[in-house]
Amino acid sequence: MISRRIIRVKVMQLLYIAETMYDGDSPKNQRVELRKSIDKSRSLLAFLLHNTIEVAKYSETWAHSRSMKHIVTEEDRNINTKVAGNDVVWRLLENKSYQKLIAEEKPELITDKDYIKKFFLKLQDMDVYKLYIHADSRVKMEEINILSIIFNDIMLQDENYVSLCEELFANWDDDIEVLQKIILTILQKPSSYKVDELVSEEKWQYAIQLLETVIDKKEYLMSLIVPKLNNWEADRIALVDMIFIKMGLAELLYFETIPTKVTINEYIDLAKEYSSKQSSQFINGILDTIHKELLAEDKIQKVSFVKRNK
Repeated sequence: MISRRIIRVKVMQLLYIAETMYDGDSPKNQRVELRKSIDKSRSLLAFLLHNTIEVAKYSETWAHSRSMKHIVTEEDRNINTKVAGNDVVWRLLENKSYQKLIAEEKPELITDKDYIKKFFLKLQDMDVYKLYIHADSRVKMEEINILSIIFNDIMLQDENYVSLCEELFANWDDDIEVLQKIILTILQKPSSYKVDELVSEEKWQYAIQLLETVIDKKEYLMSLIVPKLNNWEADRIALVDMIFIKMGLAELLYFETIPTKVTINEYIDLAKEYSSKQSSQFINGILDTIHKELLAEDKIQKVSFVKRNK
């Protein structure tokens, strides 16, 4: 499942678009746009998993092509195809949720077969692969490890392949770190992992509530923020910084299950990545000051936005 961090980034991006393209107003189809943004992560997951599996399966294609040469050598006749029968690969291929993911996302339509061949040939030259194919038995961790090497050490280390992914998926930079962890988890649980359910209902509701709370409570949030800007005009604050402050404040006020420290630390970290170190310090100061004041006035009621408006 994707993390709240990725959801926060996607909400920030939609709020940024609203400010720059809609003059601060929210487009009517905000939930649709949010779902599209989250679905891009699902598409990238499908592409990376599919490519990893195709590299493993390519050993059979390679063996067949070598056997069809005009002059076939003994080496050509004895291409080892053990990795194509990798137990993790076939457990995943038999997983109904994986089948659904691939059927809906169709990653094969954008998969470059030249890369699949290139990656397999690189794998074939690695000592760890030679040890793997010559082992008499199949050990679970070795089955997982060889696929992890294909994904992490070959695919993601190829600059041209990464550039291709960046062209195909605008969300690459935002999602790849978390998707790496998700893919490792999937490889460890290929039969049981709900591959097609990248976002749980709870996370989806969190995403919707965060987006709509910041939009619907904009005036109230700004009324709390502006007095703490120390003579800085609100429109002089970097737009991304202001969005992070509003999102953080919305979480402090309306999300009962998220601890205060977690909220503040998350937006400090996001500011470091998407803005600057100075911005993270600024955001920390604003959120911490407002939080202390609201706490002293007993105004922070950890009740969700939905419940608050019933």
